[in-house]
Amino acid sequence: MNAILNFFKPDFLKQKRGVHPPEHKAESTQLPIAKLAMPQKLVLPLRQHIGNMPKILVSVGEHVLKGQLLATPECTVSAAIHAPTSGTILSIADEIIPHPSGLPDKCITLIPDGKDQWANLTMIDWRNAPKEALIASLCTSGIVGLGGATFPTHIKLRSSGKSNIQTLVINAAECEPYITCDDMLMREHAEEIVQGIEIAQYLLGAEKSVIGIEDNKSIAQQAMQAALTGKPISIVTVPTLYPSGDARQLIHLVSGIEIPHDKRATEMGVQVFNVATVRALYRHFTFGEPAINRVVTVTGNVAQPQNFEVLFGTPLTALTQATGGAKPDTTHYIMGGPMMGFDLPTPEVPITKATNCIIAASPHLFAPPPPAMPCIRCARCAEACPIQLQPQELYWFAKSDAFEKARDYKLFDCIECGVCTYVCPSNIPLVQYFRYAKSEVIAADKAKEAADLARERNEFRLARIEREKQERAQKHAERALGTKAEAAKAASAKTDAANEAPTTEAPINSATDEAAKAAKQAAIAAAIERAKAAKAAADATGLAPKNTAPANPAVQQEIAEIDARRKNVGLANTNEAPMMADAEKQAKIAAAIARAKAAKAEAEAAKQAQNLELKE
Repeated sequence: MNAILNFFKPDFLKQKRGVHPPEHKAESTQLPIAKLAMPQKLVLPLRQHIGNMPKILVSVGEHVLKGQLLATPECTVSAAIHAPTSGTILSIADEIIPHPSGLPDKCITLIPDGKDQWANLTMIDWRNAPKEALIASLCTSGIVGLGGATFPTHIKLRSSGKSNIQTLVINAAECEPYITCDDMLMREHAEEIVQGIEIAQYLLGAEKSVIGIEDNKSIAQQAMQAALTGKPISIVTVPTLYPSGDARQLIHLVSGIEIPHDKRATEMGVQVFNVATVRALYRHFTFGEPAINRVVTVTGNVAQPQNFEVLFGTPLTALTQATGGAKPDTTHYIMGGPMMGFDLPTPEVPITKATNCIIAASPHLFAPPPPAMPCIRCARCAEACPIQLQPQELYWFAKSDAFEKARDYKLFDCIECGVCTYVCPSNIPLVQYFRYAKSEVIAADKAKEAADLARERNEFRLARIEREKQERAQKHAERALGTKAEAAKAASAKTDAANEAPTTEAPINSATDEAAKAAKQAAIAAAIERAKAAKAAADATGLAPKNTAPANPAVQQEIAEIDARRKNVGLANTNEAPMMADAEKQAKIAAAIARAKAAKAEAEAAKQAQNLELKE
């Protein structure tokens, strides 16, 4: 920007709270506004406004009509994009856009079919329609602030309606050098502008409207005055002094209201619109036209500077060709004015809603900046600052990275108008230092905000962990208390049962055991008797019985042992010891024989049972 500013100095007297640089406006006001020929292609960036990118509604290869909605607002702070003419969508991809960064962004490329066929348009009788319906229609109109800010117009009208607006200020100052699009618009379309002012005043509910025009635009002022005949709208002539076109400065000049740095104009009952914006409002409600074009000043190092009505998306080269072409020594192009504009990355960039002026730059128009020298503390920057800041102090703070001190000195009140850089005799690029300091402060604030958020999340996490730990401990304690209570209850019940019947269990158990023993002895006695009977029968016949072994060998063995014990007892009683020994021996032999027979009988019985199973 230093290269842009140095063409001014030092030939003109600097005025307090602003400057009056060479205007260079007469070159582009000699011819009327011309309509540019249809280009071969239109590149429509989706970011042509402040806010979020709109949502694309079309696809590659689709045929669209003039005024058709191509992208709809994604949220409240957003603006629509419409087709400037009829044609076919060639691509939806990243393209270089007019931005200081020079970076590409998503764009819709449209190939015109040459028919320029309109889509169906809906006109609205704004005088008899409710305000809610009018503002709803503006949401998809694509109209934004055409003075350069590109803020969605429906937001300003809707939010302002809640702020009790008393005064509508129309910005027609156009204070920056070279730019004449608003001047020519007032000269040729004054009646449309006035009707647009009436629409804006109706939507805002403002009591009065004031138009601020610089005193170097006498022809435009006469045209506006003629269109205002019988209208309750006034014109205030303001001195030609840059930056009188700044919204806060213009409000103070036309109404005497000074907007504090920490408040918005709407909070003070004032709203500001550019003349091109209110004309777009008129075209939308009267003809149903969305925002598809604007007036652009093409000036500087070209053959014939002029203003053109240009479709959005038109390549910059088409404008320079319409002026007879740029001169050979043209080095680059500037979008906007020489004070606050920026260099374009390439001549192929498209025209957008923010493009009010294109300046072809050359060394003889914008000489390279001389080297910066040390600050001499002359305080000229402080005298010229329209915001009444102390630029020399801000410069020292920014240079020494004392960003908090710069913030304390109202760094963010700076509008970056470039007046301080313009008047500095040491050629210090003050605005660049202020932009650097702002970016660092913003980055630090974002980092602090992220750190605070991380700390809050960590504290919440720790609190959650502690809460869960306490809840688990409480559950364990409750469970332990419940277990102890159940155990105590069971022990108490057992004790009570024992106390209620202390003498019944033992007799019952004792009786049961005695009955079992008696049954066993009776079974043994019966087996003995059967064995004796069988033996007596065998002795009488002289034949041993076949297969008469007891069913249970264990019972037979026990019988034999009982017989042996009885014989021993009998022998002992008769003092016949030798005979007892022989009898005992014979009893053991008989018992062994009986066991063998019993085992054999069981084996034969098992074998027979197996044979029967196999046969079956």
